[in-house]
Formats: sequence, structure tokens, C-alpha cells
Amino acid sequence: PRPTVASLAGPRFGVTMLPDGVVSTLRGHNIDLRPTISQFGWQFEKQFYVNNGGVAVLNEWVALVGGLDQGIALPSLSWMVGMRTANGTEFGVGPNLSASGVALAIAAGTTLRAGFLNVPVNFAVVPSRSGMRISFLTGFSVRK
Repeated sequence: PRPTVASLAGPRFGVTMLPDGVVSTLRGHNIDLRPTISQFGWQFEKQFYVNNGGVAVLNEWVALVGGLDQGIALPSLSWMVGMRTANGTEFGVGPNLSASGVALAIAAGTTLRAGFLNVPVNFAVVPSRSGMRISFLTGFSVRK
């Protein structure tokens, strides 16, 4: 059968913990901030699946702005590819571009469903030369 495509785009928000190396790198660029920053943004997601009971593959772009709680705007962009099981468990990996450089993002979590409403809860790690960033993000989307 032909795969079904669902668009699950929606807002995302959460926090990121920055290691000392990232904070020092940013201070070298005259960006002074505390090691825990807010994150706000949008996730553009396409989910491809054959039936409702199987594993779906995902293609996501996640655009975030961090540090607004401290009066700073630090943009980041991640392209994630991964999979989601029928019960909502998900995993993804892909490149990340941010103010501290280029790195590989690895994310895992679950999507809770209530009718047409989806609530993702994700944990991500982004190891880089400056240290490992750790993020917790959530948000919502409506299945179209």
C-alpha cells in the first residue's frame, strides 16, 4: 500500500542546559548568559506510515530561539530523521546548527495523543567540541 503522510507541525518550547565550554565560547563572542536557557520555536514534521499499527518514519526541521529569558536571541536549526512506534515512542538523529557551531543532535521521547491533538515530550543531547548541550522540549500539533 501507498504510505500515508501526516503533517504534525507545531510550536515547541522548553529549556537547554549549556556546559561551561559552550558558555565560554559564547562569552568569547560577547554573549553573556547563564547556563540554563529557555527555548521557543517551531517544528515542521512529516510522518510517513503504511498503517496505523506500525512504525512511522519521520522527517523534521526544528527551528528554535534560545535565551529569550535572558534578553538574548540564540537561533538554532536541526534536521532530524527518525522513527515513531504505534505507542508514540520516538527517536531521531540529525545535524544541528547553532551559535556555538555545527554538531549532531540525538533525540528521544514520546508523543502523547488525545484525539487529533499530539503532545510531544522530547529529550535531546547535542555533543560538540564545546561540550554537550542537553534539552527538554514539548509543545503540540494537530493531525491534519
